[in-house]
Amino acid sequence: MIKNIVVVGSGVMGRGIAYVGALGGYAVTIVDINQHALANAEGEIDSIITKGLDRKKITQKVAEEVRNHLYYETDLKKAAKTADLVIEAVPEVADIKKEVFKTIDENAPSTCYFATNTSTMSPTEIASYCQRPERTIAMHFFNPVHKMPLVEIIRGLETSDETAEVIKNVAIQMGKETVVINEFPGFVTSRISALVGNEAFYMLQEGLGTPEEIDKAIKLGLNYPMGPFELVDLVGLDARLNNLKYLHEKLGEKYRPAPLLEQYVKAGRLGRKSGKGIYDYTDKKEQVKS
Repeated sequence: MIKNIVVVGSGVMGRGIAYVGALGGYAVTIVDINQHALANAEGEIDSIITKGLDRKKITQKVAEEVRNHLYYETDLKKAAKTADLVIEAVPEVADIKKEVFKTIDENAPSTCYFATNTSTMSPTEIASYCQRPERTIAMHFFNPVHKMPLVEIIRGLETSDETAEVIKNVAIQMGKETVVINEFPGFVTSRISALVGNEAFYMLQEGLGTPEEIDKAIKLGLNYPMGPFELVDLVGLDARLNNLKYLHEKLGEKYRPAPLLEQYVKAGRLGRKSGKGIYDYTDKKEQVKS
């Protein structure tokens, strides 16, 4: 039975996962080697709670229960020792993930399940970083985690039926809808999202329209909740570029990153986290740089 969840990584995805985990009644420990990042995560989670109270999405009692279920830690070895489930939410870099899984494999109980929040990388390959591939799976959450209803659950080559069922139930307890699929590069959602987002950059590069016009067309014409440029600014242009490079390598030419996307990343325009991406957030106004 899952009671204690460890979330590794306190970035946008990690803190979002931690929040819905605590909301689902789990004891959740967020682990990050950077104390400042942990403090930021605590502040952001508190902001989500406050907004939930203001909008009457949660009660004061629920808010206090969520806060009481959250813990913050810099020592992954220590946190892993009492974990029933570890959810890794670090950057999409194989060496970083390998180090995380090596550490948790050596320190977590033998009954612990491992999940990676990858959006494109192979859960089979990630499972090879530890000695329990049958208990390893991918849980692909979507940003913002507390608003997006889906968790895409991806089985690796050796993932057991039991593990898939346990993780599905965890996601449901977190208030999410689920799909359980078998591994293939990009899964379902990332393949489609990457294509749409990359094509939007080609459109912008070709002068087809402004970012605002392209976003508006996609939202109103195709009923998307966010335009492709709004979305890429939220998830990070560097993250999108890394995903496209991976999909281009695995699935071919149709995923070749648009040169304009590469230029933006080289310029340090990474989206909301850097203050500027397609849109300018330096004055908290979503204006395009002239």
